[in-house]
Amino acid sequence: MTKLGQNHGRYLGETIDVSSVLRQINIAAQTHGWTSEPMCEIDDFPILAWHRRAIGGGDPVCRIYLSAGIHGDEPAGPLAALRLLQENPWPKTAEIFLVPCLNPLGFTLNQRENADGIDLNRDYLAPKTTECRTHIEWLDRQPPFDIYFCLHEDWESRGFYLYEQNPEHRPSLAETMVEAVRKVCPIDMSEIIEDRPANGGIIRPVIKIQDRPDWPEAFYLINNKSRQGYTLEAPSDFPLPTRINALAAAITAALPLVTAKP
Repeated sequence: MTKLGQNHGRYLGETIDVSSVLRQINIAAQTHGWTSEPMCEIDDFPILAWHRRAIGGGDPVCRIYLSAGIHGDEPAGPLAALRLLQENPWPKTAEIFLVPCLNPLGFTLNQRENADGIDLNRDYLAPKTTECRTHIEWLDRQPPFDIYFCLHEDWESRGFYLYEQNPEHRPSLAETMVEAVRKVCPIDMSEIIEDRPANGGIIRPVIKIQDRPDWPEAFYLINNKSRQGYTLEAPSDFPLPTRINALAAAITAALPLVTAKP
């Protein structure tokens, strides 16, 4: 499988009808017993957080957070969230928190930023945007997460790769996810990705979070909500079905390991 060669200077690939995708997400989530909470509304687009309690009663074995659609030129994330909701692979013993589309208006414009031209994924330290401010308010009302997953794409990438934040050196899920993705999508085997050392499609950055003035969502999560998490990057110069398969395969492979952890 080779790159399409259609992205030049920015993402120029397939787009989605975000209204239709959000309707399908709502149907799939409600079908499987999820409940929603509105965080805010942007130009008639409600931005919803979805929640599914552990099935069978009692305390959950773990709490999992997943987000997608923070960049409006990365359509595979919301579509992968939709597929996961439809296929329903979630462990019964887990409590799940899902924000499937943080930037719906960005998708109507096919641009990374929101309608005001602000990159939401750089607005989590001192938020200026309604989207990030209300998202943080919602996050702060939730219990701590055992693990988080942020679904992204990279229009320049040679293949799938991921970032791992794991400061307490818990058992890693990174290699398992990469091997699962390898079956459906090329892996970026570059030694340097996004100016950071990488090994087999895995970046384990050493970051001084407090030195960054423009926090992405993952920084807020690792600093406030969870001590382990993954940012998954599908290669957006490959066909959209391949990118959806990559993100969904990574999450599906990781879920049994999350609930098996002591």
